[in-house]
Amino acid sequence: MITRRLAQFIVGKLTRILAITLGIVFAFASPSWASPLSSYQMPQTIAQAPAIQRTRSFVAIAVERVGLAVVRIDTERTISRGPDPYMNDPFFRRFFGDGIFPPGGEERLQGQGSGFIVDSNGTILTNAHVVSDADRVTVILKDGRRLDGEVLGVDEVTDLAVVKIPVQSSLPTAALGDSDDVQVGDWAIAMGNPLGLDNTVTLGIVSTLNRSSALVGIPDKRLDFIQTDAAINPGNSGGPLLNADGEVIGINTAIRANATGIGFAIPINTAKQIMPILARGEDVPHPYLGVQIADLTPDLARQNNRDPNATVMLPEVNGAIVLGVVPDSPAAQAGIRRGDVITQIEGQAITSADQLQGLVDHSQVGQPLQVNVQRGERSQSLTIRTAPLRERRQR
Repeated sequence: MITRRLAQFIVGKLTRILAITLGIVFAFASPSWASPLSSYQMPQTIAQAPAIQRTRSFVAIAVERVGLAVVRIDTERTISRGPDPYMNDPFFRRFFGDGIFPPGGEERLQGQGSGFIVDSNGTILTNAHVVSDADRVTVILKDGRRLDGEVLGVDEVTDLAVVKIPVQSSLPTAALGDSDDVQVGDWAIAMGNPLGLDNTVTLGIVSTLNRSSALVGIPDKRLDFIQTDAAINPGNSGGPLLNADGEVIGINTAIRANATGIGFAIPINTAKQIMPILARGEDVPHPYLGVQIADLTPDLARQNNRDPNATVMLPEVNGAIVLGVVPDSPAAQAGIRRGDVITQIEGQAITSADQLQGLVDHSQVGQPLQVNVQRGERSQSLTIRTAPLRERRQR
């Protein structure tokens, strides 16, 4: 039998063990209220919690850097319109009456685009098609001021123009980047006034580089565009395309009417070369040969040669085939003929029409170029001296 004293001893031990055990549990499970009252602290309320730090996006920072330098450009142009030829036809006048045919006169056309300030004295860069032939140019600044703009120079070949506005104090300017450093996949931020919606910003990426104007669908230009999927709409023309650092890498210029998510911008390095010339009111020299050309490969030549209806047999070589020659042009004077295939210029092999055009564009006006031509089974070397493109247009 367990004696009374032994029973009291066992109960005391069990009580001590239970207290120690519960103390351990409390220490691990609830340290705040298990601690002495002297060290107890009320938990922070929601109002006392530290505020969440929100970081601004790189887009917002880039727009803040450039936004004040982006402008809207409104234009007015007056055109003369002759009377409707049907107005003098008694038959149409009998059935439709006199009021259906408005008399001739002047008509005022309005346009709208974008631009950005590149010099604190009020020099603005934009597209040529925004201000060409405008009778009046009005520049609207971000702060709402409306100023008359003077078109200092226009170059339709590269679709660039420089406008000047009168200022009494320094204006904010856009920082110009280096378009040669741009890579496919880089961020692209388009700014401007699309569809008259001022101060609009869209975001995308650089889709591709060096997209030729011929592939874009504007063969009368001489440009290699930056292609982007940042939304570009009518009214964006002339506005800046920015990189992630808020530097201008291009000038929003063109869209494809039959596609979405495809826009094009003139590389800013191209504008850097031409802008000083236009600001001085001078013409930009563009050398030309005077040929209409297309790509030729051996496969294309063989397809042509197998056609029983082919009017000419083509040499099965790589090069640029001459589809036409402008009369009295440098090419015509040098003896280039329709059907010739240009295979080399200055010792460099020609594999496409775009490559040939690029080599001519990078030459100097009046520079003699050594051109190798394949004519049927014969090859010959000709010297063509380039001429200024503008002179050809003025003839």
